[in-house]
Amino acid sequence: MHKVVIVGRPNVGKSSLFNRLLGKRSAVVADVPGVTRDLKEGVVETDQGRFLLVDTGGLWSGDKWERKIQEKVDRALEDAEVVLFAVDGRSELTQADYEVAEYLRRKGKPVILVATKVDDPKHEHYLGPLYALGFGDPIPTSSEHARGLEELLEAIWEKLPVRHIESEPEVAGIKLAIVGRPNAGKSSLLNAILGEERVIVSEEPGTTRDAIDVHFTFRGQPFVLVDTAGIRKRPETLVEELAIRRSLKAIEEADVVLLVIDPFQVGDRELKLANHALEKGKPVVLVISKWDLVRKEEAPKVRRELKEKLAHLEHLPRVFTSAFTKQNLERIFSEAVRLFELNHTRIPTAELNRWLSVWTAKVQLPNFKGKPLKILYATQPEVAPPTFVFFVNHPEFVTRAFENYLKNRIGEDLGLKEVPFRLVFRGRREES
Repeated sequence: MHKVVIVGRPNVGKSSLFNRLLGKRSAVVADVPGVTRDLKEGVVETDQGRFLLVDTGGLWSGDKWERKIQEKVDRALEDAEVVLFAVDGRSELTQADYEVAEYLRRKGKPVILVATKVDDPKHEHYLGPLYALGFGDPIPTSSEHARGLEELLEAIWEKLPVRHIESEPEVAGIKLAIVGRPNAGKSSLLNAILGEERVIVSEEPGTTRDAIDVHFTFRGQPFVLVDTAGIRKRPETLVEELAIRRSLKAIEEADVVLLVIDPFQVGDRELKLANHALEKGKPVVLVISKWDLVRKEEAPKVRRELKEKLAHLEHLPRVFTSAFTKQNLERIFSEAVRLFELNHTRIPTAELNRWLSVWTAKVQLPNFKGKPLKILYATQPEVAPPTFVFFVNHPEFVTRAFENYLKNRIGEDLGLKEVPFRLVFRGRREES
């Protein structure tokens, strides 16, 4: 797939441009510098084709992240085919803009100069100084008002090399959301999987400010790994609040959730995150991180404590892993694929109703004032999560105890206890 990378100094509107070209709010945007620190990817679909768009951290930021951000931009530009050099069209050029321009000249990549925040056509008359950057005519755009995007896309396709259309369609990747509390080891885990420092890792909580999508293939199976900001009890800033919202949205958009758990810090937050995912119909793998830090003689005790603290999640698979030693990294993917397939299980109607006759024969059905509940038949209309619809004479007769009985039987007999599934009871008159 073609690759286009957005670069520029901090706070020139790179993430807003990224969101607009994707057609959705994917990156956290705030009017403070340094919100984006890692690489963020998304696929742009157009009439001419599709390309991978990469958002990057602000170059020449002047803060402690400057060197690591530049390393990541260097890596992103290695196989980039076009670079969008974003500059603030409403501000005077800064020394950082000239530094970025010189940096891009050394890279030798095709560059499109994009003037951002040009909300009104009359402001285009003030873009003359941008020619001093040496990249020709700037394209005026406004992410807020969706101005200039068609012209920009046209310019991108003019610079992209022509490729033959691939005969085989691309297989959609399984989306894995990596979630957890701050400093649980999420970014370290992602870097260990990729074999490179793709996202910045620091002992300082809140280093990851946004959900970071990374396309990855493991044993022929494509994945999209989504590293998310650590979820605190109470966000301290607007940026943190926006990042947490994106983390929760990443859970809702995922196929499988990897809940990363620090074995030395386990509490209600892990239970709430798992429950949020399960309520949204997402399977969850419990990834116990930093296992290399647990001494061998202490491991049985730590396992017992984890079992007690995560008792309500006992039915979920768990993988003990280490980003440092790379222990069990492959098993994370095998468990994720297994849960993905399990969550897409479809039980044929005939088989489901055979089981239903077995289940109802083993239990006394609820009744109301002497009138019994009757289950006429069941079917499964949906997957991900599997949803079972029971047609009954009186839905209001279904008790909590009987519903839990059916859930236990479906989990055990149909092998679905590791994934969330839903039960729906609908009224239907008996045929006379």
